[in-house]
Formats: sequence, C-alpha cells, structure tokens
Amino acid sequence: MVELLVVLAIIAVVLGVAVPLITKARLNGVETMVVREVQTIGQAQTQYLSQFGKYAATLTELGPPVKGGAEGPQAAHLIPASLASGEKNGYLYLLSSSGSGYTLNANPKVFGSTGRRTFFLDQDGIVHQNWGQEPASADSPEFK
Repeated sequence: MVELLVVLAIIAVVLGVAVPLITKARLNGVETMVVREVQTIGQAQTQYLSQFGKYAATLTELGPPVKGGAEGPQAAHLIPASLASGEKNGYLYLLSSSGSGYTLNANPKVFGSTGRRTFFLDQDGIVHQNWGQEPASADSPEFK
C-alpha cells in the first residue's frame, strides 16, 4: 500500500512539472502560427494595393468571394476563408484602414488560455508584440 502511494506521489510530481511546460510549448506554437498569419495578411495587403490601388479595409476584401461570385475588390481571394473570417488559432484578427495605410491587431480570444501576447502590423510590415492583454501598437516592441 505504501509503495502504491509513493508511486502515485511521484506521478503527481511529474505531472505537476510537465503540464505547465506543455502548456507553455503549446502557446509558443500557437503564437508562432499567429505571427505567420499576420505576415500573410500583410503580404496580401501589398498584393491588394498593387491590384486595386488601395489597401483593403476588411479581411473579407482579402478573402475569397462568396460561392459563385467573382474575384474583385470586394473579395480578392488573397487569403483563405478561415483567416478572412477574423478568427483563427484562438485569436481574433481586427483589420482597419487608416488614411493611406492599415492597421491589423491579433488578440487572443481568452487571454492566458489561447494566447499570452497581442500582435500588431501596419503598412510598414513590422510585426509588434505586447506581453499582456493591452492590444499591441506601433509603439510596442518588435517581434523577433
């Protein structure tokens, strides 16, 4: 009986150490995917500007057309529908036009659970990050 309790105690200690490390590794992976999606949107914005002479104001404009519709400024088919929906990998993507440019924020749906950082991108093409719930901005540190 004592041996069984010792084995259970050892398993509990191992799990107590492993679970936080696994959670941290999972969040690192998710955040890396989010940065790649943010960069994909930035590349799509560059293509959109080249094709239509302005930046897209919404993710829908960068996404595919509705079934049976034609590609054009309202749906340029530069990003997948899963990203054009504005929600992917536990993050919410918010795109807005700002004069002669655009801003893009990627924020976790549930801070601490789906992500620990917020991300920002504008027409300069530099991804910024903020370690906290406050949305990242152009003044936030650069993601490296």
